[in-house]
Amino acid sequence: MTASTIPAALRAAAATYGDHPAVVEGDQVLTFAGLLDQVRATAAGYVERGLEPGDRVCLWAPNSTAWIVAGLAASYAGGTLVPINSRYTGHEAADIVDRTGARIVVVDDGFLGRSQIAELRAASPLESVAEVIAIAALDEVAGTALEEADARADAVTADDVADILFTSGTTGRSKGAMSAHRQTIAVSDAWARIGGVTSEDRYLVVNPFFHSFGYKIGIVVSLLTGATLYPVATFDVDAVMRLIESARITLLPGAPTIFTSLFDAPGRAERDLSSLRLSITGAAVVPVVLIERMRAPAPEGLGIDHVYTAFGMTEAVVVTMCREGDSDELVATTCGRAIPGVETRIGEGGELLVRGDIVMLGYLDDPEATSKAIDADGWLHTGDVGTLDEDGNLKITDRLKDMYISGGFNVYPAEVEQALARLDGVADVAVIGVPDERMGEVGKAFVVRRAGTALEADEVIAFAKERLANYKVPRQVAFLDVLPRNLGGKVLKNDLRGVT
Repeated sequence: MTASTIPAALRAAAATYGDHPAVVEGDQVLTFAGLLDQVRATAAGYVERGLEPGDRVCLWAPNSTAWIVAGLAASYAGGTLVPINSRYTGHEAADIVDRTGARIVVVDDGFLGRSQIAELRAASPLESVAEVIAIAALDEVAGTALEEADARADAVTADDVADILFTSGTTGRSKGAMSAHRQTIAVSDAWARIGGVTSEDRYLVVNPFFHSFGYKIGIVVSLLTGATLYPVATFDVDAVMRLIESARITLLPGAPTIFTSLFDAPGRAERDLSSLRLSITGAAVVPVVLIERMRAPAPEGLGIDHVYTAFGMTEAVVVTMCREGDSDELVATTCGRAIPGVETRIGEGGELLVRGDIVMLGYLDDPEATSKAIDADGWLHTGDVGTLDEDGNLKITDRLKDMYISGGFNVYPAEVEQALARLDGVADVAVIGVPDERMGEVGKAFVVRRAGTALEADEVIAFAKERLANYKVPRQVAFLDVLPRNLGGKVLKNDLRGVT
């Protein structure tokens, strides 16, 4: 029987897999038993720093062994984990810290040459925070209140909120999707079962831990299956190929851009990537030829035995997946069928509706947005337009929302527009996604200058870089005299797509 809480899953993994490697990062190897020991000590440190059951712990860092320990310790101490995008600016991160009332914030200070702690403190007084901890000093957090930490872990229930993952909405204001422990466990277990993941697997995690694809479908899957994780902080195609070859990696899920980068890598022919057996991709339109090449033997392809596509979202994590035996065309042109325990149907206007125990509890402190997203019958309104074939395979055909996907990350134009609207010289602005060979889509900003100003494109991009994560920054800027709008004042973004 699968554990119903994350602390229980961690304890079960330590008991079952013991000295089997849980995480490998460079020369550092941490066993499942060792992982439990480190998590217990860190959780005790959180308790000694004032963390109470239900308090939030924000974690702002890239993938690492320390991230896994810090994140699991939040759950073990009875807290709620709030991952923050490692590429966020201090303003974006501080907004999440303040809105969650976080008690503890763990930060990879110095990541990408930045001072994240200084950025946080410059952006907010952080009134709720008892301590900001540098993740490099996580060993120093270890406490002696182990009995209290264990008691907190014992007291966690399946219905307690395990995590709050933030996703932006079309209003431009980010929303925190809350999941209970039972939901995080259930969706991770379903993914692992469909993928046939076992303790023999070596799982290279490129997907960021701050995203459900890295945290739930990475860390939690490892706890449930005994698979060994190889976390990657930043994607470097040569380093990834070397790691696949040297560690005999078997699992490599990720966005299509990861695999197109592998195909285009100059040194791929010299690398032995034959150990790869499973990949699950999605997050963008997937060409049939990409699936064919991923499955084709080397040197023409990657020789991955099982390549699946899937559909998910922060509010439900994984909704549909392809299965073993599905054809290349089915895998490339659909997102597969609903996972166990999930229902899908097409509602008004062709909108995909989803129902099941994995659907989030709701949005943090936003009952109005929650009621709009989840109707009285429990159906989650995804905002995506699609079709279901006679076998239940989902095909996404359009988006009700304006969201586009850049390099595997969702970008919500309203959030970018709100940031750019603060730039002196901008009278009006609209952002859309446009095709890009490498990233799938990138942002294009249409700007109406204020009278008497001489704003230039590089100024717009530089302003965005100061306030937004890199993948949100528009790569193109066009200037118009006026934005096309309907009688209700809404920008006609389809009209903008024809503007060069």
